[in-house]
Amino acid sequence: MATWQDFEHEAPDLAPAVRARFEANKHHVLATLRRDGSPRVSGTEVQFIGADLTIGSMYGAVKARDLQRDARYALHSNPGDSSMAGGDAKIAGHAVEITDAVELTAYESELPEPPPPGPFHAFRMELDQVVLTTLEGDHLLVRSWRPGEPVKTVQRH
Repeated sequence: MATWQDFEHEAPDLAPAVRARFEANKHHVLATLRRDGSPRVSGTEVQFIGADLTIGSMYGAVKARDLQRDARYALHSNPGDSSMAGGDAKIAGHAVEITDAVELTAYESELPEPPPPGPFHAFRMELDQVVLTTLEGDHLLVRSWRPGEPVKTVQRH
């Protein structure tokens, strides 16, 4: 697994385009696993804080409980309008809950807006795979990255 910063270092041409997709819209789709193993999709917001891609959650939310039980996730950027401008970004990996008081305070201090009052969950999203699909003329260009591997590119007509 890798941090967002690891991804930026290993895929310097791909990382800015993927980040731009997640910064282009506020709301995205997070997939987690329910207790029975079936998928659950939830809306979420992401933040890039230091070396990490992070998400927050209301305290006790089902997506947070899912991630506490089984850390595997998939995150899909909001595709925006139907133009596919900028592409379609997807990230998969494992979420690590931020529970250390010092680390949680640092996380809160980096947020662009303060979290709502009361308890909340915060997760650092470790990366196992990143994919960006773009429309290039009359074909799809699929670029994918995994930690420790070069970016792979596939064209589909």
